[in-house]
Parts: sequence; C-alpha cells; structure tokens
Amino acid sequence: MSTRDISSHIEELYEHSLSPETISSITDAIIEKAKEWQVRPLESIYAIVFMDATFLKVRVDGQVRNVATYLMIGITLDGNKEVLGIWIAKTESSKYWLGVLNELKNRGVIDVLIFAIDGLNGFSNAISAVYPYAEVQRCIVHQIRNSLKHVSWKDRKEVANDLKSIYKAVNEESAQLALTEFSDKWGNTYPHIAMSWTSNWNELSTFFKYPEAVRRLIYTTNPIESLNASIKKVIRNKGSSPTEMSAFKLVFLAVSEAQKKWTMRLRNWPEIYSQLNIFFKETIQKHEK
Repeated sequence: MSTRDISSHIEELYEHSLSPETISSITDAIIEKAKEWQVRPLESIYAIVFMDATFLKVRVDGQVRNVATYLMIGITLDGNKEVLGIWIAKTESSKYWLGVLNELKNRGVIDVLIFAIDGLNGFSNAISAVYPYAEVQRCIVHQIRNSLKHVSWKDRKEVANDLKSIYKAVNEESAQLALTEFSDKWGNTYPHIAMSWTSNWNELSTFFKYPEAVRRLIYTTNPIESLNASIKKVIRNKGSSPTEMSAFKLVFLAVSEAQKKWTMRLRNWPEIYSQLNIFFKETIQKHEK
C-alpha cells in the first residue's frame, strides 16, 4: 500500500489522522532490516544466477526519472530460488558490476555454474574477472525483443519465424547455419539484427551444449521476470518514489512478499541437477556437504 492509502485507511477505520509523511517515517523502520538482508551471508555455490532489471520512477535532482533496479535470483544446489540482492544503478559499467560481484564473493559465494543475464553493459567482463569458470547465457527472449524492435509490422511475423529457426535448432552447428541463412535473407533490410546475433553469439549459444531440461531453464531470465511482474503490480499506482532509499524499501517489501510463495524447488530439478553434475562435477563436489 502507498503511504496515502495507509493514511486514508487509518482515518476511515480509527478516525485518526496521520499524514503520508508520518506514515513514511514509521515504515522507514524496515530500512534497517532491508540493509541487513542485503549483506546477509549467502550459499557457497549457486547452480544458476539470473540477473535482470525493472524500472522505477524516482525523483532525482528535482526531476522524475526511470531508474534501473537490478535483481539477482540464485538457484541453490537443492533447486530452491533465493533473491540474492537488489541494486539500484544510475549507470552500468564493468567497474560497477565488478563491485556487485565482489560483494557476492564477500558474502560467501565462491562459485556460480551459470549466469543467465540480459545484455547488461559490462556485466560479462565483470563475471570473467570474478567467476572465471562460470558459463554465461544471454537471455534469448530479450535478444528477440531487441531484434524485432525496429522491424516493420508487415515483416515482423516472418522475421520472428526465421529467428526461431536459430534458437530452436537442435545444436549449435545447425543454429549457426540458420543464422547465416537469416543474414543472407534479411541482411540488406535489417543488417542490425544479424550483426547483433553474430557479435553476441558466444553468450547466446551457451545453452546449446546442454540437454533440453537445462536449456529450458537458462535460455531466458523468466524466473526473474515473473518477480519483476510482482513488483510492478505493487508500484503501478504509486507514482514516483521521493528517494532511491524509498524505492529500495518498496522493492524489498515486494520481494519479501513474493518469496513467501517460493516453497517448492524448481520443477524437474533432479533431472537438471544430474545433468549439471556431469558438466560441473569437480566444482559441485567441492561444495557438497
């Protein structure tokens, strides 16, 4: 609820008036808890870490701006989901993400098997510096959205179908052949699409080396997108946050509420784990209790 919602409910139920500013001061008590949560110790290893952003309206220097709020979800070796942290970033760079990943390291995360990420600026370079043995999979769904962004409406369905032949290929060799055919067909009309897929191929094609169960899990950042949808429901009617800290408080409360529903491990986890245990056997064995 917004501070104004709380204020009007109190007045209606108890015939007592509290200003939205007073309500905000009271709810600021959660900030200390949120700060403790943000630096809590984490697992020594995560099978998969998903990273994605949602955008909040925050008042900065007297102006309302869209500020990126990044969330990280870790999948434990038991197949359970856990939000690792919330980061509100005005800019993206290798240096910034290096700080975030070093923060994870300092909180106890020694190894990550696979990072599934959107195309965050500088994030891949930071991963290589902190977790050099981790695999990186760029989100295919985000790549498709970006590819179709500037495609004319009359071509969109056909372009989307031709892109599907790339990421739905049975193996990387077939996918590369489909990408070549796509470039031959659409390269003159939409040169930016083939160029983007080619330049990011190393991170777009990671999932081809894994069996279907693992592919379905890592080729998109869906686990975190559903969390972002929950957060957007909370902030939809609240307008802008007056400060970054108030935005952080709002996201923390929304995340805390969402996590209460995470009582089951991921579907098909025994199959996924057994496959990962083949690809990353030595790394996993270091952490098994």
